[in-house]
Amino acid sequence: MSQPKIPKPDQQNFLFPNSLDQLNPKYPLVQLCERIDSSYFEVEFAPLYSHLGKPSKPVRLMVGLTILKHMEYLSDESLVHRWVQNPYYQAFTEEKEFQWRLPCDPSDMIYFRKRIDSAGHEKILAVSIGLHQEKVAEQELCLVTTVQEKNITFPTDAKQYRKIQSQLLKIARKEGIALTRTYEKEVKKLKQHTRFTTHPKNRKKARAAVKRLKTISGRLLRELQPQMTPVQVEHYAQKTALYQRMLEQKRGDKNKLYCLHEPHVYCMSKGKAHQRYEFGAQASIALTRDTGIVI
Repeated sequence: MSQPKIPKPDQQNFLFPNSLDQLNPKYPLVQLCERIDSSYFEVEFAPLYSHLGKPSKPVRLMVGLTILKHMEYLSDESLVHRWVQNPYYQAFTEEKEFQWRLPCDPSDMIYFRKRIDSAGHEKILAVSIGLHQEKVAEQELCLVTTVQEKNITFPTDAKQYRKIQSQLLKIARKEGIALTRTYEKEVKKLKQHTRFTTHPKNRKKARAAVKRLKTISGRLLRELQPQMTPVQVEHYAQKTALYQRMLEQKRGDKNKLYCLHEPHVYCMSKGKAHQRYEFGAQASIALTRDTGIVI
């Protein structure tokens, strides 16, 4: 049996019209897509991309996925899978034809958020506010302050010391700095000793392992800093300051550092039996008094 004849593009579009053209033009996502100027984001985010390497995903696609993620409260993996199932999601990201494949890998969403940083998210928020025009031009605002829990694992000293050790090794390898010892094999063994620290038989061994991890992190930091050039010292000043702060803090200190990548996180007492504490930060949201638009 021979292969079926593939119709020409013009003939195929005539017999099977584009499914995105059959969508309801009054659907909110379709109307929102028509009002958002995607060329603005392409111009603003163009300096963040290089002309070398593998081509990236279109900016209008990544911005549309970012907006959908916050509108629908979805994770990165759920978002890309729903994008394939929902033609309105595809129309919102300005796809001209219905797609069967994932728009991107879920990890690409993480890289895009890091690329645009907080300044890029502020631009997206500014565009969303500008869509309301006269509705946001109110004289009075309402400020809502709440405590927001951060999506981080429970902080322990052993975990933070291991992070310091691994990040210092990455800096040394990136900058070509030779270290006397990396302690990688020893850290793997100490990681096993820090498990089940509440068990009476493991308590003594776990405390010794945490103390040894702290010593290793301090040694690597003291060995790495003198070998850095003044430019490198200035470039990594913020990171090394966090490492030094983590190594010097004690149990009873105030304003403790609980997370290296979220240094503003602090401990909050909930007073509940199943979960006494949580780790987060204070968040303030400004709303217009009458229309309730977040600005």
